[in-house]
Amino acid sequence: MGDWTPAMVEARLESAADVFRSLPEVKPQGYFNAWPEYFHSFADQVGQEPRMRRPKPGPRDITQADDALLWLRWLDPADVRLVWLRANRKPWKPICWELGISRATANRRWQYGIAVIVWRLNGKRVPSKRSIDFVISRAAQ
Repeated sequence: MGDWTPAMVEARLESAADVFRSLPEVKPQGYFNAWPEYFHSFADQVGQEPRMRRPKPGPRDITQADDALLWLRWLDPADVRLVWLRANRKPWKPICWELGISRATANRRWQYGIAVIVWRLNGKRVPSKRSIDFVISRAAQ
């Protein structure tokens, strides 16, 4: 792919979180139920709205989600937690409470994490002797 932008990285991480959330859960091994799963029809659920099921993610979606997870290895462990919580669309206030940081600090660290991923995807080394603001501003270009 060509040049990555922060918006592209953010969208891919959110998509990865959605894919992992929609994968079927792992069932414990051992005893199992051989009866087929019974789906109730609308007539069976009188007065209730039919629930639509989202389709399961395809192989391409799962591969892209796995690739997006590998991007997180380029970040510090504290920043990985922050970026992944935001990819799961968790609001800022619970994130700040959980990590014990201010909203401004959380936003700056999140932008820096996204910027580091953008730099690495575009084949550049993240400069260690430059400021966080420099790294963020250059990733947006």
